[in-house]
Amino acid sequence: MTEKRTHVVRRRVAEWTSEVANQPRLLLAGKTALAAVLAWYLAPFIPFAEDQYSYYAPLGALVTMYPTLARSARVGLEALVGLGLGIALGLAGLLLVRAGAPGGVGLAIVIAAGVLAGGIRRLGAGGDWVALAALFVLLLGGSDADEFSISYLVTMAFGVVVGLAVNLLVFPPLYLRRASGRLSALRSVVTERLEELAEAVAAGGLDANRLGAALGELGDTIAAVGDEVREAEESSRGNPRGRRVRGEVQQENAQRMSALERTSFLTRDLVDLLLRMQESRSPSLGPAQRETLAAAIHRVADIVGTPLGADEASDRLDAATAAVDGFQRTIDERLPASASESADELAALVCLRRIIDASRPFV
Repeated sequence: MTEKRTHVVRRRVAEWTSEVANQPRLLLAGKTALAAVLAWYLAPFIPFAEDQYSYYAPLGALVTMYPTLARSARVGLEALVGLGLGIALGLAGLLLVRAGAPGGVGLAIVIAAGVLAGGIRRLGAGGDWVALAALFVLLLGGSDADEFSISYLVTMAFGVVVGLAVNLLVFPPLYLRRASGRLSALRSVVTERLEELAEAVAAGGLDANRLGAALGELGDTIAAVGDEVREAEESSRGNPRGRRVRGEVQQENAQRMSALERTSFLTRDLVDLLLRMQESRSPSLGPAQRETLAAAIHRVADIVGTPLGADEASDRLDAATAAVDGFQRTIDERLPASASESADELAALVCLRRIIDASRPFV
């Protein structure tokens, strides 16, 4: 148990280290630090803003630094819109207090209004800034609320511009190639699940718990890689580095992701069908049938795991098609069987053929 726990701890530490110390995260950290320093030193030169509020410029740079240019621009703009709305609420709260309302009542009204306004979906990330900006204006504005509000907004906007400039000019992030690599790794994981299924069928017994855990892990991997593919597509928008490779690689990544998602879905369906056939003690899972089915799944796994542009791709496609045809012949030889048995067998056959069809465009 101790060794197992030690292994789990080491694996978690390795995962956290890889999440923190990977190259894109380190680059983002360096660029954010650079943007914050530049914004800090340049803030005193901003017109219409007081020097004493220069500390908002690094905050603006921090707000807008995201892994992709498109997201940086969107979040930066949303933050400024939310900030402007919050400032307006804060000024309204000050007018309310100056009109004779108790300070606590004014504060409560402003915060409540800010939280409610922050729920507007169109504000996006800017919704988080509404109540905060209103609070700052109400508590820090004092007798110079107008001057504070203008300095606050202008200085934050300057920081956002500095952040966008640094993100654009200093190695603008482009993740298309990285997403392609992650898709290749995902292809290997899907192939492994199919191989495990084939071995279980050949051995004569499917472990529902083990297969369920493996498919659950596959689902998590699919979701994670899907996020990376979408981030890669986002990273190419407005990116000068993406002009040469965007169209071809982006389209290829999208097609591969779609094919692997379909293959994963069909693999899950195939596992469910085989488990149901095993529980019902279907005659189609006799020794001879199991051997034919296992061979078909093995050959299908081969075509799924074939790298892009591999010389053996065409031969593997022919072998997978022939193996699935062999499985179909075992079904034809047993017909007519009971409706439930035939339905499960034919559904399994359809799953295998559709997995081949999903891989066919890459052969």
